[in-house]
Amino acid sequence: MALKDIRLFGDPVLRTPAAEVTTFDKELRQLVKDLEDTMLEAPGAGLAAPQIGVGLRVFTWYVDDQLGHLVNPTLDLSDELQEGEEGCLSFPGIYADTPRAMRVVAKGQDMHGEPLVVEGSALLARAVQHETDHLDGILFIDRLDREQKKQAMRMIREAEWAGDRAPVVKVSPHSTFGAAR
Repeated sequence: MALKDIRLFGDPVLRTPAAEVTTFDKELRQLVKDLEDTMLEAPGAGLAAPQIGVGLRVFTWYVDDQLGHLVNPTLDLSDELQEGEEGCLSFPGIYADTPRAMRVVAKGQDMHGEPLVVEGSALLARAVQHETDHLDGILFIDRLDREQKKQAMRMIREAEWAGDRAPVVKVSPHSTFGAAR
């Protein structure tokens, strides 16, 4: 089991858009496994690579006893909206009602580079949107209205983890940082 540290709000990697995955290799499969292990241990409904300090477009989810992952996602969202409580492993103990699309069709690839389509509603749709936001450097508090965001920021400042030192950001899980040797 390869558990990784989850980056907390304030770490710059959480605000940095992730790079597209172009190499589907053993290192990517290990990244997916690390994400799954870390998410399940936390526990959480999803975890994106930037949350463990890897700036690649990969995330995992665990919703309704279904474990999955998606690489390089693009989303088609329904016009129908849902409002519901949302939290984030990068914001321990912070929750807020967050608007999201009710349904999502996510297209991308699996860890082997094969095309993958994920369709979901309710909690799965929420998790897929939340994790894809992480890949774009967007945090769930960015989706809140002005008053909710003020309240969330107050809770963050008062949280015992606020101000913890951010670890070094890793751009790629590959020892060559994507360059062939």
